[in-house]
Amino acid sequence: MVRRMRLSFSQQIRQQQVQKLAPRMIQSMEILQLSVMQLQERIEQEMTENPTIELQQEAHEDESPAETDEYDIEQELVVDQDSDNADDFQRLDDMHLEVPDHFDEQPRISADRIQQIADHHHDALANIVEKPESLQDHLESQLHDLDLDSATRDMAKRILSMLQAEDGGYLKTPVRDLLPRDATVEEVALAEHGLEVVQSLDPSGIGARDLSECLRIQVVQGTQPNGRLDGLSNTDKNDLLLLIDEHIDDLTHNRLPVVQKKTGLSINRIDELVALIGELDPMPGARFVDHHNQAVTADLVLHESEDGEYSVTVEDSWVPTIRISRYYRERLSDPTATKEEKEYIRRKVNAAQWLVDAIQQRRSTLKSVAEAIVDVQQEFLKHGPERIVPLKMQQIADVVGVHVTTVSRAVDDKWMQTPRGLYPLKRFFVGGTVGEDGEDVAWDIIRIKLQELIDQENKAKPHSDDELVRRLKEAGMTVARRTITKYRKKMGIPSSRQRKDWSLVEKKRKS
Repeated sequence: MVRRMRLSFSQQIRQQQVQKLAPRMIQSMEILQLSVMQLQERIEQEMTENPTIELQQEAHEDESPAETDEYDIEQELVVDQDSDNADDFQRLDDMHLEVPDHFDEQPRISADRIQQIADHHHDALANIVEKPESLQDHLESQLHDLDLDSATRDMAKRILSMLQAEDGGYLKTPVRDLLPRDATVEEVALAEHGLEVVQSLDPSGIGARDLSECLRIQVVQGTQPNGRLDGLSNTDKNDLLLLIDEHIDDLTHNRLPVVQKKTGLSINRIDELVALIGELDPMPGARFVDHHNQAVTADLVLHESEDGEYSVTVEDSWVPTIRISRYYRERLSDPTATKEEKEYIRRKVNAAQWLVDAIQQRRSTLKSVAEAIVDVQQEFLKHGPERIVPLKMQQIADVVGVHVTTVSRAVDDKWMQTPRGLYPLKRFFVGGTVGEDGEDVAWDIIRIKLQELIDQENKAKPHSDDELVRRLKEAGMTVARRTITKYRKKMGIPSSRQRKDWSLVEKKRKS
């Protein structure tokens, strides 16, 4: 039996809701997400591309803020593509009659304003650290000074190109993979010699293929950051190499009794050698990682009054204040202007007004979000991180009356200068758990308590993760074991076995 499929074509009407973001909303969200320095760059870019935008002089002393801000606050343009914005542009054309000072043609920015912007640029540049020398540059400069034949030099350069500071300067690719499949014995020997040349360079241990080789190179060459290996006897070096070559895994996991049994060395002797190994650099290339960061500028400033009350201001006073050029407004009603010119000016003025509105909305949203955060984190601001309380972005969104994504954009890459220092706004948002008394406890507080317990533990018998769970519970913090393990690793705290001090165990056993 064969079933046939019947295809039919028909028209149907179906109603569905589709949410679309207007261009104005998209631009508002983009502007909101910018930091204060990015906002300045965005304004400068818009001024380059849009001739209807010009810088506005600062208000005169005898003018009130209402006189200069009336246009932005009370006369907001409403984008209406269907009516071609006729009412908006007519009102814009008549605006100079209502607020003449606001629209007076002032094509040149004041010298004071220029100096203010220049000073901020200078401060930002002064806070940028000079880019450090890269690992490749450091190694190639040494290679250039060596007397090598061209084949060896080329091979060494090929190996250098495989080394990354982020990987500690290790050679992650086997030397054989740098050669063609049909490489001759001579070519393989050349590659090995090239690697020897690389491994002879500074910093000692560079180009190693694993941790043991990295440490061995430093012991053999007798070069390390603080010179602790200078003057060591051959016995000491031989013992060090024995541990590095054959027992590095046991040492990494602090299995000293195992090493003692296999080598015949005492715990105290192994402890001495481990201390020497600890002076070596397991990641010799890491010092060349570029930690260069852009200068951080506060987007908000938190002020504390004498009676302990807080107030927030948006720090954008040095961001250029912009307005729509009177010249281009007048061209809209000029009979000599062509239809194409007027259409061009309409588009540009529309874009300029969107930008002005978006900047004003950014200022308002930032201030509202920051004030809501400050209201919740009063204890943190007064007493420090140990008093931070759990806070989610949804809570702030509910207070401010916006969507949670708006809060996320508002706090992204934004910093607030507080009496306790400069903090990113995201620092005030933390998760938490419920304590024994039913109160919320922030994870930051738990991490502080966890560090305190480990700092005070008996190193001969350090706390296991289960014991840490029990002690935190005694302190009123109920936390799962897997959470303790997770945060311990995140904080860079080794396991209880790795924290164990075997020399103390040996001393106790002998006593």
